[in-house]
Amino acid sequence: MKAMVLEKILPLKERPLKLVDLPVPTPGSKQILVKVSACGVCHTELDEIEGRLSPAKFPIILGHEIVGRVKRLSDTASKFKEGDRVGIAWINWACGKCSFCLKGEENLCDKAKWTGKDVDGGYAQYTVISEDFAYPIPERFTDLEAAPLLCAGVIGYRALRLSKMEDNQALGLYGFGASAHIVIQVAKYKFPNCRVFVFTRPGQKVHQDLAKRLGADWVGATGDTPPEKLNRAIDFTPVGVPVKEALRVLEKGGRLVINAIRKETPIPELDYAQHLWHEKEIKSVANVTRKDAQEFLPLAAKIPIVPEVQEFKLEEANEALILLKEGKMRGAGVLRMNTYQ
Repeated sequence: MKAMVLEKILPLKERPLKLVDLPVPTPGSKQILVKVSACGVCHTELDEIEGRLSPAKFPIILGHEIVGRVKRLSDTASKFKEGDRVGIAWINWACGKCSFCLKGEENLCDKAKWTGKDVDGGYAQYTVISEDFAYPIPERFTDLEAAPLLCAGVIGYRALRLSKMEDNQALGLYGFGASAHIVIQVAKYKFPNCRVFVFTRPGQKVHQDLAKRLGADWVGATGDTPPEKLNRAIDFTPVGVPVKEALRVLEKGGRLVINAIRKETPIPELDYAQHLWHEKEIKSVANVTRKDAQEFLPLAAKIPIVPEVQEFKLEEANEALILLKEGKMRGAGVLRMNTYQ
């Protein structure tokens, strides 16, 4: 099979992913072999390539927004049949026995494994996954549309839920890429009387125009002051400054959710009285659970979510990641595999 492989940590400008031929993996106990049709491109891959999040092994196949068809089942797998369309997300496995797993917080399991980090992911023609960590894909979505739902969508859904958003409130979204452009659609559906204010990099017209088209009530740049205080805010950005800026315009008793595994730059020093007093809260988002995906995918079909997708060939993964890093990706980037099928 063809796969784009990361062999070591390198600057992205050196185009570190290499197209190679590898054996098709064999499914183990309770696993299924999935023929990949599409795989989303996520900022977490930038963290892995540039060393902010270390893969468990090298070489590694990145990618954790995977859509494909079941090609083969192990003798002990029975939840799917050959030909079924399934999705694979960031969470690849959890122990099911620790205190976190028993509370439904398998995203915090110390032994958890992550797709494209601890085990090979979806920047390839084939991958394997435990049948317990694969999800049926609603028929409404094409393969390309479904891919970003499996991370950008699921983690955005979790972030919105953790924000404790209510109707008639003001929600601020900092950064408007793959995840935020899905979250605004969920927020407008679940909270029809809410106001959504979007903050982007200065001059990021493509993202700002997309936000307006998807129903943003106001669009500005990070550092601008919105028309009213924010009751809830979600930071999707890879840098630290938006945390301080969101807290500055957060209403008393408001909550800021930080939806990022790593930050490329530090969060600036905060002034307690200006940024944190009056019972303001900061909540981080750590990965996702299976329940998040199981709840979100049917909801996405019901709304329905319309992902904005920018399509790339498998061998164009480096170029897609460069666009993502430069903030030039329109919506969500997705690699398609049919070049080789």
